[in-house]
Amino acid sequence: MYKKPCKHLSFTLLIVPVLILTFFPLNGCGKINIKDMLVKIQDQSANTSGKKDNKQTPKNFKNDEMLNNSYKDTKSEEIMLPDPKLKGIISLEEALKNRRSVREFSGKDLGLDDISQILWAAQGITESKLGFRTAPSAGALYPIEVFVVKSDGFFHYTPNGHKLEKFGSENLKQKLMEASLFQESISTASIVIIVTAIYERTTVKYGERGIRYVHLEAGHVCQNILLQAAALQLGAVPIGAFSDDEVRKALNLPTDHKPLYIIPVGYSK
Repeated sequence: MYKKPCKHLSFTLLIVPVLILTFFPLNGCGKINIKDMLVKIQDQSANTSGKKDNKQTPKNFKNDEMLNNSYKDTKSEEIMLPDPKLKGIISLEEALKNRRSVREFSGKDLGLDDISQILWAAQGITESKLGFRTAPSAGALYPIEVFVVKSDGFFHYTPNGHKLEKFGSENLKQKLMEASLFQESISTASIVIIVTAIYERTTVKYGERGIRYVHLEAGHVCQNILLQAAALQLGAVPIGAFSDDEVRKALNLPTDHKPLYIIPVGYSK
């Protein structure tokens, strides 16, 4: 008994050759790579469905030197940091064991070698060709920006070139302490590291889920700082109790920089 062909089967038989000819026009006797065809179809579908092409991330979102903030018009002094050491005297296991939250500091200044090492641990570049850093980042988009408050000024760390940019000579520790519920460790530490995030660098690709990725990355960065401090036999403490607005005001941070961590670092008292 004769049965009509399935409509879905007929449609499939019709559309497959059309797709093949659309994405892979036959030039001579060239062979068709099915895997490549599926990838192209997938890319075409993403571009026509109203979604952003994840491969086309705006260039400035991966350039740590392009700060979309009020510092653009500020003439800054650049300080080249010493090269970081890749081998220390304390093992990773010892650093893990020794890490403690230290809140009392002697006030003694840190040398530039130690500051360099800590900042490299936070966000230093470990693969020059692709720009990969010490802390993992979703999509390698690097939303984290690191700032440093010292007794002689306020600085931004630039991973590309491993350098500090000085944006002012005022000692902002007192203002930062007041913005952080008057936690004295901030005023007595040798340096204070502020970990900020520009969420849009990640959410432009991952949407709302990118917010979680940014928070995870900030944790990676903070732990790197704490372990490096322990390896240098220094004290440090991560602080999350502060007013975002007051911290931003004290440091004159741009609105797209959200403070996530304040980390005093120095010699234990």
